[in-house]
Amino acid sequence: MRQKRAKSYRKQMLVYQHTFRFREPYQVIIDDALVLECDRSSFDLAKGLSRTLQAEIKPMITQCCMQALYETKNQSAIQLAQTFERRKCGHFGPNTKPPHECIKSIVDINGTNKHRYVVASENDRLRFSLRKVPGVPLVHMKRSVMIMEPLSITSARASTALEKSKLVGGLNNIKVGTAKDGELAKAEEQANASQIKKKRGPKEPNPLSIKKKKSAQTGNKDESQETGEKKKRRRKHKKSTEDGEEHDEKKESVSTKDDNANNESHDENMSDASD
Repeated sequence: MRQKRAKSYRKQMLVYQHTFRFREPYQVIIDDALVLECDRSSFDLAKGLSRTLQAEIKPMITQCCMQALYETKNQSAIQLAQTFERRKCGHFGPNTKPPHECIKSIVDINGTNKHRYVVASENDRLRFSLRKVPGVPLVHMKRSVMIMEPLSITSARASTALEKSKLVGGLNNIKVGTAKDGELAKAEEQANASQIKKKRGPKEPNPLSIKKKKSAQTGNKDESQETGEKKKRRRKHKKSTEDGEEHDEKKESVSTKDDNANNESHDENMSDASD
């Protein structure tokens, strides 16, 4: 199987798991035509189904399909079908139905795939009728290659309706978002009802747009401005200027002392000369 096709199959099965609650091992209903086709082309049916669905499977066949295989008298195909689990349909005996009608009766129950079957069939008429039922994966053979059909329009609509119901119901509700039997139509109605706008009451103002209250300090400032009082401004002198002034005062005191000493010595000399 190519990587691109395997990736698309994986995505489809995730939709069936989350929306329609499919769980492993998947129950696969196989019809008589597919058994004959795989026997003719020597294709391993069980491994091909598990490889296509990328999970464990439980192959099943109905009593009407087994009756159709017995009529062909193909022993290898009959032995292959006998390895599958027998699905009791209640049509065995005089009430035997054609395989496509039998499979449709057990899969389509009130418009839903109640038992979550994967249908592997070569009957075009059966696959066309089951595309109208939401949540039915369809598998068939094409040129000795097993192919799973893309998601049908009905299944896609049901999936989108359930996703919308999750948004309406909320994420904390456990019951929201699970596809219960017979509730796919209700999910669509809820999605349509959610589009109606609800009336809302008045909103509170944005706290960032509200003006802040004036504090006590601002009130005192306003009062002082109204009275006209002015505060005295204190000037701070630098430390370097104060040190310079002290140094100048010291110099002046030293210079005055030297002048006084010189004057005294001069007076003494003059008195000695006069003598």
